[in-house]
Parts: sequence; structure tokens; C-alpha cells
Amino acid sequence: MKNILIAGFAFVYLTLASTASASSCESTCQLDLVNSYFKALDKIAKKGSSSADIDFLLNTTHDDVNYIHVEYEANFTKDSWRKAFNRNLELGAYQNDESNEIRVLNSIPGKNYMAIEYAHGVIQADGKWQPTEPLLVIFGFTENKISLVKELW
Repeated sequence: MKNILIAGFAFVYLTLASTASASSCESTCQLDLVNSYFKALDKIAKKGSSSADIDFLLNTTHDDVNYIHVEYEANFTKDSWRKAFNRNLELGAYQNDESNEIRVLNSIPGKNYMAIEYAHGVIQADGKWQPTEPLLVIFGFTENKISLVKELW
């Protein structure tokens, strides 16, 4: 009987442990999400982008995502962020070409957060990427999705 109880507890523990690890998004997963975010953001910023590109980016974020830009005093929910993107799209604000690219320069993982140093840049004729000044953003993660983007520049 004692062996059955121990086996039962071990089964429950292993089941819970594997479920927890399967649903958690550790630093590699978080960095993959961040890189996907910047790739989708690059696509939105390019000439010829569409509202489908905006939807693609926002559909990869958590339903309760919050976008904050400290300097510009922006504080968007998913819905208000979508409206801001679409307003800029309608105004013709997105005019980058294929040579424009955002890249992650450094990352510091934390518990459900990641600090990212990144830069916008242009791929030169010789193929080298020429970055602008590095920028700082904090990403938060909930349920394997981006739930916070806090720009600190």
C-alpha cells in the first residue's frame, strides 16, 4: 500500500512538473518571441504593409498586452494599439524599404521579463548592417505570449 501511495504521489508530481515546464516560456522561448515581434514590426514599417501585417503582430501577443512608451506617454491596450497602427498606416507613415531592419543587440532575461537592447538599422550596399543608436525595451511574458512592451527611450 505504501509503495502504491508513493508511486501515486510520484506520478502526480511528475505530471504537474511536466505540465508546468511545458507551459512556461524560459529565456530562449522569450528571445524567440522578441525576435518574432521585431520581424513583424519591421514588416509593418515597410512600404506596402497592410492591416493584415498589423493583425499578425498583435495576434502573437497576449489578449491583455500593454504597450507603454515612457517618453511619448503612450499607454495602449491591444485594441488601442491596433487603432494607432492602422491610423499610421492610413496616413502613409510606413515607408521603409527592404534595407531597413531592427536587430536585437543584447538581452537580459528575468522572471517572466526580458530587457532588450536593440537598434534600427540599414543594410548597406556591401551587406553590412549599419545600426542607429541603441534603444532599451522591457518585454513581459504571460502564457507564452508577449504581454508587455515598455519602451524606455
